[in-house]
Amino acid sequence: MAGPGQAGQARPVQPYADPDREVMIPVEGGRVYVRINGDLASDAIPAIFLHGGPGGIHNGFAAMLGLASDRPVIMYDQLDSGRSDRPNDPANWRVERFVDTLETIRQTLGVDRWHIVGMSWGSAIALEYTARYSQHSASTVLGGTFISTPHWITDANLLIADLPEEMHPVLEACESDDPPSPEQCIAVFTMLYSRYYERVPSSEAARAYAARVGGNGPNPVIYRGMWGPSEFSSTGTLRTYDATHLLRDVDGTRILFLIGQYDSARIDTVQDFVRLAPGAELAVVPGGSHGFMSDRPLETEAILSGWLARNDIP
Repeated sequence: MAGPGQAGQARPVQPYADPDREVMIPVEGGRVYVRINGDLASDAIPAIFLHGGPGGIHNGFAAMLGLASDRPVIMYDQLDSGRSDRPNDPANWRVERFVDTLETIRQTLGVDRWHIVGMSWGSAIALEYTARYSQHSASTVLGGTFISTPHWITDANLLIADLPEEMHPVLEACESDDPPSPEQCIAVFTMLYSRYYERVPSSEAARAYAARVGGNGPNPVIYRGMWGPSEFSSTGTLRTYDATHLLRDVDGTRILFLIGQYDSARIDTVQDFVRLAPGAELAVVPGGSHGFMSDRPLETEAILSGWLARNDIP
């Protein structure tokens, strides 16, 4: 096995670098946009990143492209998001189809084994994929861990409880069919999201990358259809989703739970998940929120780099 820096790139890859290769891959329901940095024919085990949402985009992972100095890095926009096709067909909004898409990408790119890095909703896809295709999973990172809606909503209620009392009825009204003024809703959601989702404003490099990559951006239609009106209330098809039982079906020694210090994925809950996967590791990004890859990119990349290197084994 080639060591760090021997098989990925001849020179260091910078965050927000342009891709070496882009491809639209046909999957059930349409085509997904995939970008690659590094040589997939090399001996280095690639890492693929799965974004959150549902309906998010890959852009937030571009801060991690320094990892492509050591290994190929693959990122993609899920169907109905970003630069991928956007049929907005609810028939496609099935967990198993998202997992099938990931396997289609692997087969199309000719990858034997890869590291899977899921973020938020991407964690659910990553865990489902690893349980089904362990032979192709070198390791799995469950970042900003979402694998159970009941657990997530319980944690969300605890986070809401920390809000000033007068904000509670406003939040409830903003998630109803008859919301108050946009100004009132923006105020309460800004308070919540700035605490637990994005503690550091987007950098100039991130904004420039978004302008270059183009596409249609996040998709609120699939987000509301699968999840709900906000991160703190689930009314969509995922409202009863729970994959915690799959933690018994994976090799815990190849699982990393990765959260931010101020993550909406609360450490108490994630520690319970760790106990269900014997041998699994837990890492906390200091100062990071749910968006720790943007909040603390250097710290996050260092954690991921060490984890991936330790698991570059048969």
